Amino acid sequence: MELDFKCSDVGVWKKALSSYESKIESLNKPDLVSLDQYYRVELPSLLHDRDPNPYLTTSELSQLMKWKLSRGKWRPRLLDFVSSLDDSVVKSASEKAFKSLPDISKAVNELTVLKGVGPATASAVLAAYAPDIAPFMSDEAMEVALGNSKDYSLKRYLLFVAKLQKKSKELKLEGEWGGASDVERALWSCHVRSKSKPAEKSSSEKKRKRKE
Repeated sequence: MELDFKCSDVGVWKKALSSYESKIESLNKPDLVSLDQYYRVELPSLLHDRDPNPYLTTSELSQLMKWKLSRGKWRPRLLDFVSSLDDSVVKSASEKAFKSLPDISKAVNELTVLKGVGPATASAVLAAYAPDIAPFMSDEAMEVALGNSKDYSLKRYLLFVAKLQKKSKELKLEGEWGGASDVERALWSCHVRSKSKPAEKSSSEKKRKRKE
């Protein structure tokens, strides 16, 4: 099933979202299942336990980066950069970022002072704390929502946020729905499915050829 961003049927979106965990598993990437559990469940809980002054530690940022790179494209240098950051610097920048919300532009700027952290990684940090308003800037969701995933600028992310927030509000009018991050995960799930189809076909064709 491919998901058209213009679709307003909340049932279709729910079906796409419900396939998220199985799609994570289907990628067969080392530690991705546990990393995804950490990112979506454990990390948000840790951050909110620190309210009213939430912050991120260097080790938590490293785990978040591992999740981001495992779910998307692996760029080891980014992991090296964030893992070497001083803990006090990460805490300070992330605390300022979280306090800046719901001003997403300001929040992203507070985080991108950190070496190795661009708007996409900053979006992952914000989405861990405030998933309803700040979706992760994944290539797959960007491709569906905006038509391409080559521009990782703050301006492009803000456009992405606006579109996903609008879609989230639209779906809530049609039925029970979460926030902008649920829109992102639904889009990611469908995009991963559509990309995997040719590979699956190719694999089955190879099996037939071996049998012949």
